[in-house]
Amino acid sequence: MEPKNSIKIFENKQVRSVWDSEQGKWYISVVDVIVILTESPRPRKYWNALKTKLKEEGSELSQNIGQLKLQSADGKFYKTDVADVEQLFRLIQSIPSHKAEPFKQWLAQIARERLEEIDNPEQGIDRVLEYYHRKGYSEAWINQRLKSIEVRKELTDEWERRGVKKGQEFATLTDIITQGWSGMTTKQYKHFKNLKTESLRDNMTNLELVLNMLAEATTTEISKEKTPTTVAENREIARQGGQIAGNTRKEIEAKTGKKVVNPLNAKKLLK
Repeated sequence: MEPKNSIKIFENKQVRSVWDSEQGKWYISVVDVIVILTESPRPRKYWNALKTKLKEEGSELSQNIGQLKLQSADGKFYKTDVADVEQLFRLIQSIPSHKAEPFKQWLAQIARERLEEIDNPEQGIDRVLEYYHRKGYSEAWINQRLKSIEVRKELTDEWERRGVKKGQEFATLTDIITQGWSGMTTKQYKHFKNLKTESLRDNMTNLELVLNMLAEATTTEISKEKTPTTVAENREIARQGGQIAGNTRKEIEAKTGKKVVNPLNAKKLLK
């Protein structure tokens, strides 16, 4: 299976999702769904109690729930219970919630949209544009963000060619790059911007995005030339790519007298 991690949005709340190209279906974090439907402050405890209840009732639903590594708020990847759309429809019936019906409609929509995007990839880009426009981002920022997605894809493709594993190894190399150019780990950076599960890149300024792209694009180019074969070699190249962009950041700060990495997040930026 080659899962593609993604973040979906339902009523401004994030739902961690994974697209399995071989199975042709979405797998969605059950705990994230529990948060939305119940607004429980302890969604994992709620889910554990519900699994026990379903088992006692003779339901095989909870036993068929699988696990995939999804990124947590701390930036690391942990095994998380996930369910496909069909399983979630059945699960929702066991959770009393006034949001059940709109959430079912949302599930049906993302399943339909993914099939449409497979037939016509341009629709996926259009939906990304629509999402950022709806959020209130500027045209200049959106253009930078789309470019950053392209640069990131080139980097992850290069990592895959060099035998880097998705999940924790991707996260570790990303952390090295981020610290190299910004001076902070991904977790520290998100904390600095007062973020929890939100996307760090969606909360960067134009200049932060540009430097992040420079770091990732540089890492890609160095990797292509050096053709690393070990984890240690990939780490060193990630460090070099981040450092080059970090030097650029320091020069900008020296000339402007202003810090490039700042605590502004999307909420403050869009105001």
